[in-house]
Formats: sequence, C-alpha cells, structure tokens
Amino acid sequence: MKYIRYTFWAVVGIALIIVGMANRDIVTLRAMPEALANPLGISPDIQMPLFMAIFIGVGVGLLIGFLWEWVREHRLRSDARATGRERDALKREVDSLKTEKHEGKDEIVALLDKAS
Repeated sequence: MKYIRYTFWAVVGIALIIVGMANRDIVTLRAMPEALANPLGISPDIQMPLFMAIFIGVGVGLLIGFLWEWVREHRLRSDARATGRERDALKREVDSLKTEKHEGKDEIVALLDKAS
C-alpha cells in the first residue's frame, strides 16, 4: 500500500511539473473589468505566470472547500462531544452504584462482580 501511495504522489508531482512547464507565459489578472476600472481610476492588475494563477485558484478552492466542510460538520462534532460527556457521566454513575452495592461485603466478591 505504501508503494501505491508513493506512486500516486509521484504521478501527481510529475503532472504538476508538466502543467507548470506548459503554462509559463505571463498573464495579467484583473480584479475589475476595464470598463469599470477606467472611470474609477483604479486598476488592480497582477502579472504572473499562468501556472501560478491555476495553482493559486486550485489552492483557494481547496481552502474554501475545507472551511465549508468544517462549518458543515460543526453540528456532528458538537453532538459527538455531548454524547461523550453523557457516556462519561453514565460510566461514573454505574461505578458509584457498583461501589454502593458492595458496601459492607467481602472485597473478593466485589472484585468478582466488578469483573463480570
């Protein structure tokens, strides 16, 4: 399984290198259309290689997806915490009831009951 994982990541790395080499041309990224930027007098333009724009877009998309999933699973995590707290409280209650049950009895009998 380890070799399959290494092979997969090697193929992904080679694919990223090939995409980067094929898209080395400089492109201009504009935050606003020219028709809107010219009257306002602002033109936030960035020039970078195309492969960087592609990789940054993929990275931002992944971050947005991870954040979306984290927010979506908040209810599941809070339910799991509540269930864990309830389980711990019930375990403490059962342990205290077992100790009360065996008060004044022989310790060996109490240990045998506790094991079963």
